[in-house]
Amino acid sequence: MPRRVPAVERALDILELFLQSPQPDSLSVPEIARALGLPRSTAHELVATLVARRYLRPLEENPHRFTLDARVFELGNAYATGLDLAREGQIVARRIAAQCDETVHIAVLEGREAFYIAKVDSTNALRLVSAIGRRLPAHCTAVGKMLLSGLSEEEFAERFARVDELPGMTSNSIRTVEALRAELARIRARGLAWDNCESNPDVRCVAAPILDHRGRMVAAMSISFPVVRDTPERFLELSRLVRDGARELSERLGYRLSHSDPREPELPPWHLERSEVTGR
Repeated sequence: MPRRVPAVERALDILELFLQSPQPDSLSVPEIARALGLPRSTAHELVATLVARRYLRPLEENPHRFTLDARVFELGNAYATGLDLAREGQIVARRIAAQCDETVHIAVLEGREAFYIAKVDSTNALRLVSAIGRRLPAHCTAVGKMLLSGLSEEEFAERFARVDELPGMTSNSIRTVEALRAELARIRARGLAWDNCESNPDVRCVAAPILDHRGRMVAAMSISFPVVRDTPERFLELSRLVRDGARELSERLGYRLSHSDPREPELPPWHLERSEVTGR
C-alpha cells in the first residue's frame, strides 16, 4: 500500500473540520490546532498554505478567523457536474433489487409526469407499465407522488392550474387536485409515498426521496411488488429498504445527512384495516 503523506492528511483534516455538526462558519488557528492536536506553528503553516491556494480565506471583519474559499466550491461543482444521476441510480437500484428481488425504479419529475431514468426488474414474473425513458402521470405512482410532494405550494398550483380532473390509470387512481394535495401533505409528514394499485391493478409501490448536495429533491426511488406478495411485514421491510437506497443515492450525489430519519415506516390503510379485522 502506498505511503500516505501526513502533511496532505492534516490539510484535508482542516478542511473537513467545516463538515462538523454544528457546521462552523469560521475557525481560528488556535481552534484548528486544538481540534486536531497539532502544534500551533504547524496549524498556522497549513492554514497559510490553504489560504495561498484559495481553499481558505480570512474573514474581512476578523482576519484571524478563516472560512472556506472559492476553490472548495469549484471542486464541489466539478464533482456535481461529473455525476450522472441515471448511472449512479442504476448502481444503487441494482443493489436494492438484489436484496428484495422486487422491481426498483428511479424517476425525476417533468411537468406533471414521472420520467423513469433507471429500472432494475425483479426475477419474478411481473408485468409493469413502467420502462426507462417512459413517462407516467405522477399522481398515479408512488415515485411520482413523492416527487410532487417536493414542490412548494406555488409550484404545485402553477403545474395544476386549470386542471379540473386528473387522468386515471386504474379505479384507485387519484382523480381530483384537492385529493392529491391532501395526499401530498400526508407524504411529507411520513417521508414515504405509497401507490395502492393506482397505476397497475395488481401492483403496489413504496417510494422515498433522493436529495442532491443542496438538499433539494431531484429524484425518487420506488420498489414495486405484486399484491399477492404484500404482507404487513413485507411492506415495512420494503419501506425501510427503499429509504436506505434513496439515502445511499442522496449521499452519492453529495447530500450530507446530519442524522438518520428517526421515523419508523407506517403501515398503509389497507394493512391497518386488515389488522383491525383479524386482531393482529
